[in-house]
Amino acid sequence: MDWQPHVTVATVVENDGKFLFVEEIKNGRRVINQPAGHLEANETLVDAAIRETLEETQWRVEILGVVGFGLYTAPANGVTYHRTSFFARPIAFCPEQKLDGDIEQAIWLTPDELRERRSKLRSPMVLDCLERYLKGQRYPLSMIY
Repeated sequence: MDWQPHVTVATVVENDGKFLFVEEIKNGRRVINQPAGHLEANETLVDAAIRETLEETQWRVEILGVVGFGLYTAPANGVTYHRTSFFARPIAFCPEQKLDGDIEQAIWLTPDELRERRSKLRSPMVLDCLERYLKGQRYPLSMIY
């Protein structure tokens, strides 16, 4: 089989009604995404979500549960991503942590502020994931084995 999806994780981090996002450069364009990235060898999905959130935002988080799973095929490159989305709470800001190279900055936005920036989202999964979280789509970590 030649085709393989890319396994990714993303994290919805809420604090006082605002949510943690990243502004990153992709294909020469500044876009907004949840802290997200690829699963690495010998890593659990939860560990990947914690690592990616720290590397992209300088925030250490506690993963509390799962928002859901999704598939997205990016029109720009034809790659299909299998995304596990988690929700978390911030634990500590770690300014000594260097941001990943393609991350411009971490930003806290309300849901309305994100909706206003819809045209700048990296993919439709960003807003879809937040809306699912806001509607109460939250599942225990025990659903992952």
